[in-house]
Amino acid sequence: MAHGKLNRPASNRQKTRQQGTMVLDCQGLSRLVDDSASVVALVAEGRARGMEVVISALTIIEATHRKVDRARLAWLLSGIRIEPVDETMAKAASARLIEAGLHGHKYAIDSVVAELAHGQPTPVVLLTSDPEGMHALCGPEIRIIPL
Repeated sequence: MAHGKLNRPASNRQKTRQQGTMVLDCQGLSRLVDDSASVVALVAEGRARGMEVVISALTIIEATHRKVDRARLAWLLSGIRIEPVDETMAKAASARLIEAGLHGHKYAIDSVVAELAHGQPTPVVLLTSDPEGMHALCGPEIRIIPL
């Protein structure tokens, strides 16, 4: 099966000056792995505009399952910046969750993704399957793109 064109940054190419950040939630990463034409096109367009693609380390856990194409996932992850979740990030994400009036495991990883998005070079776009929840967590500073 042919996979969509992603314009991954290559070490032998001169990198485009970064012009913002594209953050993927679990569904964004999952659909990229599944070669969804719309998500592949969004990521390719973001990269063409100089945006760096970023995910939380937790997103890998959330998106991985028995049927995932692990070779494709590994290939895609090699071109994505993966941000770790440390104590400072966890506390900030927890505070963001409380401020948004949300709670529970349903929003736990989303709050980390939202906190991650707020720490990135602007403009920031976030590809998500939960636009309402992510808008509540991110506010107007982050452009939400529903999947």
